[in-house]
Amino acid sequence: MPDPSSSLRVLVIEDEAPIRRFLRIVMEGAGHAMDEAARGREGIERAATGAPSAVVLDLGLPDMDGKAVIAAIREWSDVPIVVVSVRSAEADIVAALDAGADDYVTKPFAPAELLARLRALVRRHGSSAAAAPVLTHGTLSIDFAARTVTLADMPLRLTRKEFDVLALLARNAGRLLTHRELLDTVWGPAHQSDNHYLRIAVGHLREKLGDDAAAPRLIFTEPGIGYRFAAAG
Repeated sequence: MPDPSSSLRVLVIEDEAPIRRFLRIVMEGAGHAMDEAARGREGIERAATGAPSAVVLDLGLPDMDGKAVIAAIREWSDVPIVVVSVRSAEADIVAALDAGADDYVTKPFAPAELLARLRALVRRHGSSAAAAPVLTHGTLSIDFAARTVTLADMPLRLTRKEFDVLALLARNAGRLLTHRELLDTVWGPAHQSDNHYLRIAVGHLREKLGDDAAAPRLIFTEPGIGYRFAAAG
């Protein structure tokens, strides 16, 4: 059986471009793929739609504290999260771990140590970038890593935002997501009140999925609150 940590897809959420460039050299040099985000909200969105094997997270982000990013991801995912931060106080480390981080590495750090910690965490979680998660619901199939959707084996052409909305709903199947939560994650905090963006995206999704709003099979509306994707089974 192949080692699940042999090839990873690592999401790096870090606002400093030189550190992101350094980590890309480290990750790609070790045979891993890397996705990146410079802000917390962007990182949450990429974690929701990009199916990373692990997340490397800085706590000092420009738009939100890293602990809030951890808490947001932990609402729907158990992906391994390693905090990499200049904060070395015991209280900071404990707070990050209590928020849901799996490990904590202080800057500056040895690249080999970070890679070893990532491999160990991914082995324990049993995840693999080589086996990208695919959600299947009846004849609908969503490949989160490839960002593709098929219905009855026919590919659907979705915009980026349409895919992101569908992916977020599907990853939280059976759970009601509020308008604010969807807008905040997909469009960003500046658009938390732009419900028309969400209505348009969901309307287009329903049309492409053949999902009748009056008798939905996939996307259910909770009037004035939000949307819920049909629970599996």
